[in-house]
This record gives sequence, C-alpha cells and structure tokens, in this order.
Amino acid sequence: MVSNLAGGNAVGHGVEPGTQLGALESYAAQAHGYLTVGGEQLGQLAGLLRPLILESWLRSVRGGVDPMDVLDGRGLRGADLQRYRDNHPTTAVMPLVDRLLLQDATSTGLIVVIADQFGRVLSVHGNPDRVCAAAEVGLREGNDLSERRVGTNAVGLVVRTGRATWIHGPEHYLHRMHRITGAAAPVHDPDGRLVGVLMIAGGVRVARPEILALVKAAATAAEMDLMLSAVRAQQGGAERFGGVRDSSDRPPAGRLALDVLGLGQPQLTVAGDRVPLSQRHAEILLLLAEHPEGLSADHLALLLDDTDLDNATIRAAMSRLRAVVGPQAFGSRPYRLRVHLASDVEALRAALDSGDVDAAVRLYTGPVLPRSTAPGVIDIRDELRVRLRTAVLRSGEPTVLRRWTSGAEGRDDTAAWVAYRATVDRDSALYAQIEAKIRVLDRRLGVDATQMQRFDS
Repeated sequence: MVSNLAGGNAVGHGVEPGTQLGALESYAAQAHGYLTVGGEQLGQLAGLLRPLILESWLRSVRGGVDPMDVLDGRGLRGADLQRYRDNHPTTAVMPLVDRLLLQDATSTGLIVVIADQFGRVLSVHGNPDRVCAAAEVGLREGNDLSERRVGTNAVGLVVRTGRATWIHGPEHYLHRMHRITGAAAPVHDPDGRLVGVLMIAGGVRVARPEILALVKAAATAAEMDLMLSAVRAQQGGAERFGGVRDSSDRPPAGRLALDVLGLGQPQLTVAGDRVPLSQRHAEILLLLAEHPEGLSADHLALLLDDTDLDNATIRAAMSRLRAVVGPQAFGSRPYRLRVHLASDVEALRAALDSGDVDAAVRLYTGPVLPRSTAPGVIDIRDELRVRLRTAVLRSGEPTVLRRWTSGAEGRDDTAAWVAYRATVDRDSALYAQIEAKIRVLDRRLGVDATQMQRFDS
C-alpha cells in the first residue's frame, strides 16, 4: 500500500538533479544510523542533514519521539472530527482549494492534505488507494502531525516555523514515513494568524520546485479568499444598517483576545482596547473557546459549577457578557462563539504542540484563572500545567529548566532541579547552588513526611 502512495517509483541517484535527491537520501540514511546509536554520535548529524531538518531532528530527540513509532490509532474521529472541521476557518476556502489544487494534484496520483494550525489533519484527498496508503503511514484525517507528536515532517515544520517547506523520504524522523515526500505551505487569516496548512504528498515528484511553488500559490490564494470574505462581511453589515451601525450591534473589529494566565485580573482585548473581565465572564469565554461546537445552557452550567446553576443564572451571565463583547459575538442554542477568540491558553498550547518548550515557558505566566473553582476551568488548568511540566523535564534544555525553576510553579519542583543539575558542569559554581537547592527540598520533603506520619498516628 505504501508503494501506491509513493507512486511505485524507487528513488534513485540523479532523479532530480537540481536537488541531488540521491545524495540527500544517502546522507539521511546515515543520519538514521547515528540516531539509532545515540549519545555522542548525534554530533555527526550536522554534516548529513539540511540545517532546517537537523534542528527539527534534534527537537524530536529532545522531545522523546521514537523514530520507530508505530500507528496507535489515536486521533480525532467521527462526529467530533466532523464538528471541528465544519467550524474551522479552512472550510470556507475549500471550494477554492478544490479548483486550484485538488483536481489537478489528485488526478496525477498525488494526495492533498489540509491540516489545522496545530498540525491536526482535517482532510485527505486523492485516489482512494493512495488515501488508504497515506493512512497507513499516519496521514489520516484526525491524526496529529505536529513535530511534538511525530517528529520531523512537512506539516509539523510549517506549524513550527510558519514557512513553506518540503521533506523528502528519509529526512522524515519516523521510519514509517520514509516512502513519502511532502511539500507544505501555511495559510494565514486576515490578522496574520496561522489557521491551516496545505500539503501535497506522494513520491519523488513532490520534491520538484514547481510542486512547492504550486502549494504556496494555493495557500496565498486561500489567504486572499479569507481576506475578501472578511471585507464582504464588513461591507454587508454596514449596508444592512444603512451604512451606519450602532456600536452595540457591531461585531468585534480586529482581534478578540483573552488573557487568563497568571494572578492578574483577566483581560479581554476588543478592537484593540483592553477591557478588564470578571472571573465569571472570563470562565465563560474560555469554556466557549474550548468548545467551538457550542455548549447548551445545562452543559455550560456543569462546567462552571458542580452545584446546580439554573438556566436563568446562565442567561443572565450571558446577557451581561454580550454587553461587553457585543451581541454578534455569540450564538445561542447552543451558546457558541461566532468569532475567533485568540487566547494566551491557545498560544501556550500551540507552542507545546509544535515542541517549542522555551516559548511555552515564556508564555506561561501562571496557572489558568488560578482563583477559579469552575470544574471545566480546573481541567484546563491541570492539563496545561502537566503538559508544560512534562515538556520541560523532557527538554533537557538548560535555559528552559532555569526559567522553569526560577518561576513559582517550578521553584520547589525537585525533579526539575535534578534535571537542571544534569545539564550543568559539575565543577561550576552553578552546580553547587543547584545541589544545595535540591538538598533543601529533600530535607523539607523529609520533614513534611515525618509530620504527616505523626498526624496519621
């Protein structure tokens, strides 16, 4: 089946003279040999891989990705995937992408992959046999192609770097992806935020410059289509109100953004103006952003309070929130955001999904709404903290570990201090300082354990 995806052509020397694919394959195969050995041999990778690929491989190593990873069936599936896809911004440009890319590419035996801003595959198009072969190597609807999850690949690199790129055969970090070549380009919304990735995948033909140029052109056209749609929506709204609209009925202009990390008061940015939010309003906005498919009043009540909140209380809270953000920002039955709400939680997740742990630690100014007792918020708070701490401990990066242990969350994290110590020269003054900190934490833990035993007795 994989040979169907590759077009049945073995890659040989001189197939693509401009890019010397034969030599590239040979060097990448050697690199995989050093990768298997590990340790000091990883230093040999620099002479064998393109700089962009080398950096991605090293991030994959630090992130604990297994190059022999096999498919595990995880991913967004069924109705959940359909709801997510239907509400995703790329849905609006699919007719354009179909005309520009899908019809020609799929008729020549290639497949087209559309992914979201985090690297999750929204759809795969092409000959049914090729689509089936793609699924066998992991290019399946609902699967996560982020660098953090599957290592070096074209979609993951676009999410990570924001730039169009191509990955050929054994340049992929995972062995199961070695028979494919992918060329991918980013799609941005009118505000410049990444909203999706377009990729053509197949055999050696995809490594040609004109294929990458084709993907980039389609992505640019999709961005223009999104911009024109936004302009038409604004003009249509103005015409419905005779060219002048009441400010209370105007949907938020520009970016709508929510800041909920850390101890400060939650903040909402509406049309460039920062507005302080109440705890309850911040909770509602965050939960609606987490559930783009919408929430019924009963479901929202359960996420806000584990006691019984009646629907009248929910309606009153939503009415007050509409006065802050404008009535056009929400739909009802179910309650649903009609506009994209950027948030520091979304940015933190994107950094973690792309494997950029350093950026994630910088973004993490504190827990999600630390004073909130809403069950849905507590779940988000705990999930992000666990994900971030796990990524920090796995990173092995001195700067990341230093920043984590200097913050409130990591100040008393013994495991993080031990990981930090492992990155420092044993003869340095810093090593001695870290060792002293670990001993203090160990003694404190011993005292706490003794006191607990006395209490229990």
